Amino acid sequence: MLLCIDIGNTNITFGLYEGKTLGPRWRIRTVHDKMPDEYGILMLQLFRHRNYGPEAVTGVAIASVVPPLTPVFEAVCREYLGQEPLVVDAGVRTGVRIRYDNPREVGADRVVDAAAVKALYGVPACVVDFGTATTFDAVSAEGDYLGGAIAPGIGIAAEALFARTAKLPRVDITRPPSVIGRNTVQSIQSGLLFGYVGLVEGMVARFRAELGPDMRVVATGGLAELIARETTVIDVVDPWLTLHGLRIIYELNRERLQWGE
Repeated sequence: MLLCIDIGNTNITFGLYEGKTLGPRWRIRTVHDKMPDEYGILMLQLFRHRNYGPEAVTGVAIASVVPPLTPVFEAVCREYLGQEPLVVDAGVRTGVRIRYDNPREVGADRVVDAAAVKALYGVPACVVDFGTATTFDAVSAEGDYLGGAIAPGIGIAAEALFARTAKLPRVDITRPPSVIGRNTVQSIQSGLLFGYVGLVEGMVARFRAELGPDMRVVATGGLAELIARETTVIDVVDPWLTLHGLRIIYELNRERLQWGE
């Protein structure tokens, strides 16, 4: 089975593929100072809970936007799974041409998402990823990664309100009873949820003006489903889009990996 690992600033998601089918998948909190042994033991425990042993893993693909954790997970793969992982970087075939001014500045997750959308949902497309940041990525009709936009994530905005004000409380990010909040908690929830819905609708309209009317909108990330329920501009919600992209990229590089290049 192929293990795909997406290392983000807030969460780490990983899942096991049998062929093209995603089986067990997990989402854990990113802890920047954990040692390889700590992550390795945790991963094996999660595998055992679903009745899998480390011998089930025959390949690993990693996308990381947390550079200090990349070698940590490489060590986990070698020591606990006996696998040399494929880490998505500038030397890896992705099937996506990057048109950014400096391709090395593009986060691996954004390139992987573009590869997944190109293969699974069609282009041109706008990928909206609700992670630590809310990112908008443009994929052209030719399947090229053009660039995008980066805004603070909903969680960052909620935490900033709590941290930078004297009286506003920390709230759960959920739908309030109405847009017009009847108390402080509802008012914050309204501003966060519907404010970000407005952000998404506005950015999608601007992307469509540049990419054309046939542009698909694919949303991913932990809050994608919550936002998608409040707007009609999102065509597809795929919470595991990055994992799918890692599988696709691993397949593109399978021959090179078999030869140990």
